[in-house]
Amino acid sequence: MRKPLALFIGLRFVRARKKNQLVSFVSLISMLGIALGVLALIAVLSVINASTGTMREETLKAVPHAAVTLPDDLLDWREAADSLAAAPGVIAVAPFLESEAWLQFDGRGEFVNVRGVTPETEKQILQSPDSQLQAMLDFLAETPDGIILGTRLAGQLGLYPGMQMSVTPLTSLLQRRTEDARSFQMVGVADFGFYDNDAMALVNLPVASQLLTGRDDAVPQLRLRVDDVLNAGVIARDAVAGRWPVASWNETRRSLFDALRMEKILTGFMLLMIVVIGAVNIVATLVMAVADKNADIAILRTMGASRATVMSVFVIQGFAAGVLGTLLGAAGGVLLAMNLGQITRAFQGALNAMLAPGDVYMIAHLDALILWSDVVLVCLCALGVSLMATLYPAWRASRVQPADVLRYE
Repeated sequence: MRKPLALFIGLRFVRARKKNQLVSFVSLISMLGIALGVLALIAVLSVINASTGTMREETLKAVPHAAVTLPDDLLDWREAADSLAAAPGVIAVAPFLESEAWLQFDGRGEFVNVRGVTPETEKQILQSPDSQLQAMLDFLAETPDGIILGTRLAGQLGLYPGMQMSVTPLTSLLQRRTEDARSFQMVGVADFGFYDNDAMALVNLPVASQLLTGRDDAVPQLRLRVDDVLNAGVIARDAVAGRWPVASWNETRRSLFDALRMEKILTGFMLLMIVVIGAVNIVATLVMAVADKNADIAILRTMGASRATVMSVFVIQGFAAGVLGTLLGAAGGVLLAMNLGQITRAFQGALNAMLAPGDVYMIAHLDALILWSDVVLVCLCALGVSLMATLYPAWRASRVQPADVLRYE
């Protein structure tokens, strides 16, 4: 099959054995620099993706996928819950009341978020079903004044199942109405995730309604569990159809996930500088190649090659290093991300074997989550930078004057 002239000559220049060893060395360095940058980008972004996923899972242990705030004058919230449960994408709906309170035990206290739930529906709304938590919810249903605390909160106060404590609503505490305090019996501890284990307490909904609002007929919010967590806000708003306010998990914890997103962007930008350095070497390689092939360029021009053809030849020659480096780095980055856990464990074992037998040195095992959209974006950025690096030297090659070069040949 016949190739375009520029492609044919450009590939010949790439494959040809160069007399100038410096050009060959700089070309190799540029390719390896791009490969290293692409490898590091893919591996690091995969680690950030895994960390973000873990934080999202931990957050959703306590934060609802979406919460619907009902008006106080609503006659029957159960009717609203039934209509939302029938909406597409909604798996389950559960009522809840939540407010801040002061929890006190044996002279010590902590500010906590007291959440009133109905144990039967709460078991259906759990992000990751936990048999221990489900059993505690059954105990909570049988204990009207029962309370379930987060693990760190119970540890900080030295509480164990069966102990009694008092809970005072924050509004009552600010108004110094200590008579509003209510006694609760701890029925167990639960894992509410990294961010809520020291500030979360579950009680029965009727008790929370009386404690937090002062009336038995308080209208609770509705907690939705959806089948697509990443689109929880869209699904909830479609289900509500504009009737009531909706807040999804990524809105209530926006600051945390915005910070993680910004960290990923800035980290990717900094690592992209490695690719840029490799691209600078492509510029140096092509500048030397153009100087070395002035006579070849002049002959091509005298044989009828246009400036655009000459420019395309050197764009292809320089771009080949970017393509090879990108492919090598992408393959290495994907393999590194897929085996990162095994590599960190092997490194930990080797370090302990050499320095301190007995597993004294513990290294956090890194997890990686490969998003192919990230891999494609990294490769496109590397190829784009490589292509831009070829334009100026290729343009210089197209400006070579045949008469000036061949005058003394």
